[in-house]
Amino acid sequence: MASTPQERRAARHHQPVSDASPKRGRRAKPITVDAIIEVALDIVAREGYPALTMRRVATALDTGSASLYAHVVNKEDLDELLIGRLCAEIDLPEPDPATWRAQITGVCAQVRDQYLRYPGISRAALAAAPTNNDTLRLAECMLALLLAGGVAPQSAAWGMDALSLYINSYTLEISLLDRSGGEWAVSRDDMLQRLADLPDTFPHTKRHAAELTAGTDHERFDFTIDLILDGLTRRS
Repeated sequence: MASTPQERRAARHHQPVSDASPKRGRRAKPITVDAIIEVALDIVAREGYPALTMRRVATALDTGSASLYAHVVNKEDLDELLIGRLCAEIDLPEPDPATWRAQITGVCAQVRDQYLRYPGISRAALAAAPTNNDTLRLAECMLALLLAGGVAPQSAAWGMDALSLYINSYTLEISLLDRSGGEWAVSRDDMLQRLADLPDTFPHTKRHAAELTAGTDHERFDFTIDLILDGLTRRS
């Protein structure tokens, strides 16, 4: 008896998926989980995550949507597979108590850069629980690095979650701005002028306009990662 979609998903989390044998017909290559993932990532890289649908993937593979469901349970399952693939490509260090902070900062930067390559894909990361081996591999490493730094287990667990949420929201914000074509973007000079023109009921905003508008995106990213790590080490 054929397995249910849920059983196929569970099996895929515990063992590799073998490629199906090629079938006769116009398709030169068989449809596999890896092929679906590659096509889906290509769509996101070129058009952004909102363009990704099961129908869109099926069209790119020159097949019907129904053919995909022999390999992928649904769109949510595909999202989980995509995030797992990106996590699998992260270079994870062996935890070192002497350099743990630089190590986890580097891991966070790698995840950030992966998500920025695929605009909007952090929406999938926000919705996907880390239940497959590839996403759990990343979570395991981040937890181990925090523990190596002397962070208490409960703080390390919640701290890992805070870091992941920040990376996801940071990359999503950038993708939304890029998708708008900069229509709502304001230059720093324009922003400084707007703040300078505020009424005196905003004294702190006017006085510290330079600080409020300073820094590049990644400088702010590094600052926030450091801020989270500072808080975790102080708690411990």
